[in-house]
Amino acid sequence: MVRQARYGAQTRLRALQSDIMDLILERELEAGDPLPTENELAASLGVGRNTLRESLKVLQAMGVIEIRHGFGMFVAPSNFDAFADGLVFRGRLSLRQNGEDAMQLLGIRQALETGLLPAAVAAATPGHLERLAEAVEHLEQLAQAGEHSAAADAEFHRRLFEPLGNELLQQLLGVFGKVHRRIQLEAGPATDDAAAVAALHRKIYDAVAAGDAAAAAGLLASRFEELRGRITALVAGR
Repeated sequence: MVRQARYGAQTRLRALQSDIMDLILERELEAGDPLPTENELAASLGVGRNTLRESLKVLQAMGVIEIRHGFGMFVAPSNFDAFADGLVFRGRLSLRQNGEDAMQLLGIRQALETGLLPAAVAAATPGHLERLAEAVEHLEQLAQAGEHSAAADAEFHRRLFEPLGNELLQQLLGVFGKVHRRIQLEAGPATDDAAAVAALHRKIYDAVAAGDAAAAAGLLASRFEELRGRITALVAGR
């Protein structure tokens, strides 16, 4: 009976969270707009303040609302930080088990990037190509010093899909990029050195500049295969 009551309470909290999100949509609030006060929300939704606060904390963790102590509650700006943190945890946890979730997360990123690459290549202007070339040159400069920067690598991928002009897509790709990098850190030593990574990115750029989306996608996929091999070796050694 206690277990059923707990599950019932969780169901009610999820329903309340949904009601709060519906209220935001119905009132056509936008990112940065203030929400009604706790008293107003409690009265409008017919719930107690303690119950309301529990739901508000969850919505804050989800990135739906932002609570600024002393100022009030606001619709949160668009970001996927909470989503990214959850996926990073799932990937890291799977590396201590069978690696399946980590493999699947890599598969999602690969499907997104290789699937969207033809459209990005088709939409690329000389200006986009110039910015992409600059990102490659930065990676090459780092490689000459024996260094590889995850931030520089991420910037190359961001610029690769810049021609699509889709900011939400960039945020989503950033999430899977973050997951990818954390899995890389925990999957053991890389088999490619900084020079090899920079050379691969140069080849991707050359294919994009030549308008050869298929070749660019194939080169991009090879980067995922390297990490898959490291995950397989890590899991097999446990």
